[in-house]
Amino acid sequence: MSAIDVVGQYGAAIAAGDMDALVATLADDVVWHQPGANQRSGDHVGPDAVLAHLGAFMELSGGTFALETESATESGQLVATTVRFTARREGAADLDQHGVDVFRVEGDRIAEIWLISEDQDAEDLFWG
Repeated sequence: MSAIDVVGQYGAAIAAGDMDALVATLADDVVWHQPGANQRSGDHVGPDAVLAHLGAFMELSGGTFALETESATESGQLVATTVRFTARREGAADLDQHGVDVFRVEGDRIAEIWLISEDQDAEDLFWG
């Protein structure tokens, strides 16, 4: 399976809200690198930590957080996707941004994920 296919399965699992399918795409020692200076920033290691991290986005946004993959391209083990992510939160301006997510795939699992937001300062304000 190609790296872009693995990331495609990840994206389909996110879109469907299928956490079992999502975990199946992640390496046991996956690292999610969350940028910025907010309560969710930092490295989240392992599938359980990634699920908890995504769950925190849902909790903080009252279930409104959504992530949509717009396009993807690959170079060997690396896959870059353009994304749009949205969320609402009481007391904060709505979050509606584009970004780039970069994945490193080993075999048939995602080993690392880096996120790049179009406006990190606005995202930091949103997540607090």
